[in-house]
Amino acid sequence: MAAHPYRDLPAHRLWRQAIAGLPGEQVDPVVQGAFRIQRDSRVATAGSCFAQHIARHLAQAGLHHLVTEPAHSLVAPLAREFQYGVYSARYGNIYTARQLLQTLRRAYGQFAPRDDAWPAADGRVIDPYRPRIQPEGFATLAELQEDRAQHHAAIRRMVAEMDVFIFTLGLTEAWCNRQDGAIYPLCPGVAGGEFQPERHGFLNFRAAEVVADLGDAIALIGAHNPAARVILTVSPVPLIATMEERSVLTATTYSKAVLRVAAEEVAAAFPQVAYFPAYEIITGPHARGLYFDDTLRDVTEAGIAHVMRLFLRHYVAAEALAAPAAAMADPAAAAAAAQHAMLSEAAAVLCDEALLDRGDGS
Repeated sequence: MAAHPYRDLPAHRLWRQAIAGLPGEQVDPVVQGAFRIQRDSRVATAGSCFAQHIARHLAQAGLHHLVTEPAHSLVAPLAREFQYGVYSARYGNIYTARQLLQTLRRAYGQFAPRDDAWPAADGRVIDPYRPRIQPEGFATLAELQEDRAQHHAAIRRMVAEMDVFIFTLGLTEAWCNRQDGAIYPLCPGVAGGEFQPERHGFLNFRAAEVVADLGDAIALIGAHNPAARVILTVSPVPLIATMEERSVLTATTYSKAVLRVAAEEVAAAFPQVAYFPAYEIITGPHARGLYFDDTLRDVTEAGIAHVMRLFLRHYVAAEALAAPAAAMADPAAAAAAAQHAMLSEAAAVLCDEALLDRGDGS
């Protein structure tokens, strides 16, 4: 056989050696991490419900999951119900790049949506952009606005203090306010508010839009913290429902393909951004479907363990894992770890999308 450039490829570039020739749990598509998280690195998290697994395992590994909006001691027993410590700040699930960008812009006073609050039962109000972080809503509009101001301050602290930001892209489908383009995490009417066709519009973002939104979000972060590194992942969790006139399976394939392409383009465009292949680890043929439970949607703990095993191997410095107690010398890190210990008593994630598959919306 004549010489050609494929003859000397390393094993990780060849399907038989890297995928088919290994037990599924040993497949490693990461190859090499772009940088290393150190013992004292402050790691912030946000994204779709799959991102909750990452936050939980970081804390369990003794790393510093940065939480700038912790639960007060009076509500600590209800931290999970009120979504404290699930992510670095109490923004709930952030499913799309546009939602992430607008969350950051609201925190820095660059965007003030027209839709300020939704009425709820007994005169209470719901935050349209965090509809499930406060069970039954806030007692008054003033209370919501005060909490929102504290929340935005917590986001600004997160951006200023974080060394690494892990963001998990989840969806391309979203609902918006037609007047100003404000993105809701859920369709109005699902977990508060009232759906009004003349006010609320459906969007399904294209790859170029996701790339632009992610780029703007990363640029905004860089303006306030030039040293911050970003790790992008794509959630492997399929859509639970689609508004497109096609199969939910086809809609899922489109959505994940767009997000994967966008993550690749942004990682190539920004030197401080890396892509971690959580999506491929869970959905690749090597897994033989074993990383999804009977719903064919929820990821099993075995799948999460495979993802985090490779993340820790390739992105965390060996000494950071060898001495997790040292990382807990920081009181804030210790408090965050304690809160995650409470959250971890049930591995199930808080997934807003699940409401879309219930006829009563409860």
